Amino acid sequence: MAPSLPNNPSLERFRRDARILQRAVRAGDSEAIASVHHHAGPVAVPAEFALTIAQHVVARNVGFSSWPRLQAYLRTAEQLRREPTAAVDDDPLSRFLSLACLTYSHDDSPARWSAAEEVLRANPDLPERSLHAAAAVGDASAVRTHLEERPEGARAQGGPFGWTALFHLSASRVPQQDPLPTALLLLDAGADPEAGYLWLGLPTPFTVLTLCFGEGEAGPGRQPRHQACEELARLLLARGADPNDAQTLYNRMFGRDDGHLRILLEAGLGRGGGGTWHRRLGEALESPVDMVQRQVDWARDRGFTERVALLAAHGFADGCPADSPSPWAPTHPEPAIASAGTPDGVRALCAAGGDLDELFDGHTMLHHAAWIGDIELVVALLDCGADPDALDTEYGMTPLGWAEHGHADSTSAILRVRRRT
Repeated sequence: MAPSLPNNPSLERFRRDARILQRAVRAGDSEAIASVHHHAGPVAVPAEFALTIAQHVVARNVGFSSWPRLQAYLRTAEQLRREPTAAVDDDPLSRFLSLACLTYSHDDSPARWSAAEEVLRANPDLPERSLHAAAAVGDASAVRTHLEERPEGARAQGGPFGWTALFHLSASRVPQQDPLPTALLLLDAGADPEAGYLWLGLPTPFTVLTLCFGEGEAGPGRQPRHQACEELARLLLARGADPNDAQTLYNRMFGRDDGHLRILLEAGLGRGGGGTWHRRLGEALESPVDMVQRQVDWARDRGFTERVALLAAHGFADGCPADSPSPWAPTHPEPAIASAGTPDGVRALCAAGGDLDELFDGHTMLHHAAWIGDIELVVALLDCGADPDALDTEYGMTPLGWAEHGHADSTSAILRVRRRT
């Protein structure tokens, strides 16, 4: 299992936690003593409880095997941490690069990329001034000129978030002229196909490949794939990117499309040592086998039968006994509709008299399908009688509201026609 850490974790914070735990145990606090017992065995003399044991327990509580392993991760994370959610100054170059790229913040949306294009129209010389801007717009000619003048720029970090030019190319969502020839120029000049960062210091890296494949919790309307996603992904993999990309797997698992898995499986997903990022992060990052097992479990639990079959065809079958939940199963059993994530699954549940509007995670399946732009799933749900006016428990929004907020234009159009009120 991957560690569970707060945003921007710091060594000082965990040192403080260890001291607090030590004091609590020495004071005879029963919960603190129970926590120590769980991770380090019985506390013989609470009044003499050692700080080193408290540190070990703190490390174990967040998923590390020892305090030195936690310390090592935090030292590495400090070097690789980026905060692309932070505001940038008004310098046109910084502003353009910030607005043009996916940041995996709540601000990701087509409005940002439109604003980036406005900045570029007002400052058309940005690609000539900056290799990173030239990469972001896929201007192969400008990139070639920059590299001729400064070949080492291919590996240099820059822009408001300290990203490489290749990373900017992959993260950019403004229209690009020639993204593949541009990427090839950068790779030939020595650009790192595994470049990336730790989002707010958390242990799953966002890599060039991650940004190429796109999507995520905000939905494909707000965090779309790169315009040349599959071609660029294959190029990156051919040039050394490791297919065991945990963040890509997470971002793309919510929808039914398996295009990313087909590419990654062909390149060796689930096998090998995990590449550069595993060497950097060690136990903080799931093993390739665990990454794929998580995908198997999710596909099974959501009724993604085609994905289950695809993974099985590559040797990754569902190995969990029927009466034994997977390590990543929800604490409480979810309703049947949660595992009916395909049109066929919805129709089968409807035929069996199941509740298509039952809530899971605070919303209905129609909310989810609308958000991710799954036209076939939305139509199947509506045809079977799902309520288009159902409200989620967090925002009080209908599926149409979710679709509109997620910029899922295709499902928005369907729901406007099919809503009841």
